[in-house]
Amino acid sequence: MNVPDPSHFQHVRTWIFDLDKTLYPHDTDLYSQIDVRMTAYVSELLSLSREDARRLQKELYRDHGTTLRGLMDLYNIDPDDFLQKVHDIDYSWLKPNPELGRAIRALPGRKFIFTNGNRSHAERAAAQLGVLDHFEDIFDIVAAGLVPKPRRESYETFMARHGIQGPDAVMFEDLARNLRVPKAMGMKTVLVVPRNLESTYSEIWERDLGQEDEVDYVTDDLTRFLRLIVRGPAPADI
Repeated sequence: MNVPDPSHFQHVRTWIFDLDKTLYPHDTDLYSQIDVRMTAYVSELLSLSREDARRLQKELYRDHGTTLRGLMDLYNIDPDDFLQKVHDIDYSWLKPNPELGRAIRALPGRKFIFTNGNRSHAERAAAQLGVLDHFEDIFDIVAAGLVPKPRRESYETFMARHGIQGPDAVMFEDLARNLRVPKAMGMKTVLVVPRNLESTYSEIWERDLGQEDEVDYVTDDLTRFLRLIVRGPAPADI
């Protein structure tokens, strides 16, 4: 994992964070609940077995950016119905993280959550983490016109809405392919990976082969990474 050089972030005035598996740990049970509900939605919609539904769900995710976008493009589903059903989950699994909150609060400038989920999900998750009040706004899939990351249009809409210039910003994401456009726009990019790269992260549909050039930094500890940006590394960190 990279130790950040604080001088590389002195120009940053906008801090952009993905939500799922970025602001909270990969091993938290939160996203797995959403994943199960998406599979169930596809199964019910198309009368498929769970195995076939899951296979199709991951194909849609890979080919269209999100399962939702694929279902809209191919099956003309109601996105509001989908978003409501898949985010009807138990947030108590998510542990408050006051240290992360303090690290985010210490960052100079504006802070945003930019997610392919919906606002309600992001608000509930961020509130449970204890970090919601540190963000200026949440840019969700509805605000993006249902156009998901990694499509360039989604980033352009976000940046235009909030008056953000790429060279002044940094983006934190758990998927390298979602950093390709930010990197091209001049942002610093940070890939957030699981602690010790748990085996679940190696599932085929979550690999980003050939995307290494989109990433400036990699970290498996977001809180520590943010602290090092603000305070600088101690000798033991170098």
